[in-house]
Amino acid sequence: MPMTVLKVNNLSKSFGGIEALKNISLEVQKSEIVGLIGQNGAGKTTFFNLLTGIYTPTSGEIEYNLDRRITSRDLKPHKIAGYGISRTFQNIRLFQNMSVTENVLLGYHSKFIYGLASSLFKLPSHHRSENEYYDKSINLIKEFNLLDKKNIPAKNLSYGEQRRLEIARALASNPKILLLDEPAAGMNPNETKELTSLIRWIRDTFNLTIILIEHDMSLVMKVCERIFVFDSGTLIAEGSPDEIIKNQRVIKAYLGREAQYARA
Repeated sequence: MPMTVLKVNNLSKSFGGIEALKNISLEVQKSEIVGLIGQNGAGKTTFFNLLTGIYTPTSGEIEYNLDRRITSRDLKPHKIAGYGISRTFQNIRLFQNMSVTENVLLGYHSKFIYGLASSLFKLPSHHRSENEYYDKSINLIKEFNLLDKKNIPAKNLSYGEQRRLEIARALASNPKILLLDEPAAGMNPNETKELTSLIRWIRDTFNLTIILIEHDMSLVMKVCERIFVFDSGTLIAEGSPDEIIKNQRVIKAYLGREAQYARA
């Protein structure tokens, strides 16, 4: 039986007199790969920013695992991350001068368990915690085929490798829901093909739910099991890829009359 891990009720966000999102309601099930599509400015990234605490909703509620309401003004992004929601950004946000390993270690920082005295005086508990998460970081880097690059600065990676590193860092926080904001942006066709397989592998290997914003409709149609369509801040359609591609309102608003997308 499907288990709802995210439920959004009448979520709205206004900036001054501009309504960026209007009464969005949707549910996402455990282990789904879900796509958000729509024109630039449709409200997709605003939606992500609300889910992760960067923005506070004007109205509406977000429920995680149906037992936590996460729209309180008291909940900061790091608190929401602690509930198991992690994300990447459209513009890659790595620490470019830090090594691959150091970037992933930062993803684990909230898991480090030692007190101030332990840290200041380098007590055994401090070293045990550091060693544990260093080992975890190396294992994660290996999973993402970056082991031979572990000591080089992130800025020296290829674009596709930087994307993989950003996702690896997001996974270091052990999320239950992973939000990917245009992961294929800037990728060449071969990198996008590899990303399609990577997204499925991440879902299956880490047993999590993935919600992605993406303009590459070939990737969306191949990897997503359900799709939500945003238009001018409203949710105009939801369904399987086959249903969305035939939806006349979606075709008119976003896909265009000649939309043809291969699925595999």
